[in-house]
Amino acid sequence: MKAISSWHVGVAAEAFAAALFARLGYDVSVQYGANQPEYDLIAVSGDKMLKISVKGSQDGGWGLTQSYKKGCDYQEAIQKWLSNHHKKTIFCLVQFKGTENHEMPRMYLASPVEIAEVLKKSAGGRGETILYEYHEWGPRAAGRGTIDRVPDEWRFTAERAKDMFETYGQ
Repeated sequence: MKAISSWHVGVAAEAFAAALFARLGYDVSVQYGANQPEYDLIAVSGDKMLKISVKGSQDGGWGLTQSYKKGCDYQEAIQKWLSNHHKKTIFCLVQFKGTENHEMPRMYLASPVEIAEVLKKSAGGRGETILYEYHEWGPRAAGRGTIDRVPDEWRFTAERAKDMFETYGQ
């Protein structure tokens, strides 16, 4: 897939997320416009509502905590990021890297706490600002010899979506 602007990645990611929730039978409401609050979509199942922040990527990772890094280490930045996210909002991570225009991107669902746990273990336990779908750390890196990856159980499936509603739905 040819690289596109970050704005286009964001719009496409939100559209794919909304489409997949709708395809699974959830009612979906999409917020449009700049400077949205904590979430981009709301999905509803019966009397439960799920707030969803959508993050798109075309390079294999999602930069999440960079803006919290100034003046602190990786672990502190991750903790600051986590404290700024509502515990009932989940993330839908959409990855376009390695996909063709006619293919679905790879998609994952995770809570802020789950993401923070993975970020804290990244780079051999040093922590990282980027959540990688898959990353092998080279011989000169802080995490040399380790591999960071999004957990398989985060894959956006009907069962994972149901679990998210049961755990985080309001």
